[in-house]
Amino acid sequence: MISKNYSGFFRFFKISANGTFMICLLLLSSCVSQSKLQYLQDKDLNIKSFKEVELPDYRIKPNDELSIQVNSLDEAAANVFSNNKQESYVGSVTPYGASLLSYSVDRDGFVLLPLLGNILVKDKTVSEVSLILKDSLNHILNQPVVSVKLINRYISVLGEVRNPGHFPYSQDKLTIYDAIGLAGDITDFGNRKNVILIRNINGENLRINMDLTKSEILNSEYYNLRPNDIIYVKLVRQKFWNISQVPISLFLSAITTTLLIYSIIKPKL
Repeated sequence: MISKNYSGFFRFFKISANGTFMICLLLLSSCVSQSKLQYLQDKDLNIKSFKEVELPDYRIKPNDELSIQVNSLDEAAANVFSNNKQESYVGSVTPYGASLLSYSVDRDGFVLLPLLGNILVKDKTVSEVSLILKDSLNHILNQPVVSVKLINRYISVLGEVRNPGHFPYSQDKLTIYDAIGLAGDITDFGNRKNVILIRNINGENLRINMDLTKSEILNSEYYNLRPNDIIYVKLVRQKFWNISQVPISLFLSAITTTLLIYSIIKPKL
């Protein structure tokens, strides 16, 4: 027969043990499995080849910013283009500063240039614009050479990444993994199986769901990003029960109390 005092101890011990068990269960449920943290998962470990989808040349749109550099045997005449020397230092200025050194495409798709006036560039590639400007300058300059580049190459990475933000880039191709790298990688609580890509095509916003854990992403038409794409990384469910949100002191206190009570009552059983 156990006395009333001991029965009270047992009730308290049972409550403490249950509380400790619940805390342990909560902490375990907050863990994210390794399979949810890996990219390009594939059961076949042999080398696999994925044909790269052809990336069409970017077509200039209204509000784009163009860097236009004109060179000629007649240097003085070529210098009429006021932002002609921007190439030497455009990479060292801020995106806003770079836009001040560029030519803006208006809402109708025209760019206003010295000597030439309004030139229609909408829906043309930078190579096509270079040829148009060179042909237009042939009767003004001596052997003109024209270089056109798109300045406003930006992508935005939002959501569960280490450094979300708006990132400029200069290369012609930027992959989805490059963009994730610019943002410092996805956190342990980011959903790599459901990354959202938002892209504007002809005035229509498209939402594309991408699974970065599958190797097949390498031959997706959305693997290479376009200027002004937006990437959003969603949370996995375990983020709600993030271990950092559980007071560690409470967990340790529950364990200590349970062990102490057990050590007191065990010899008297």
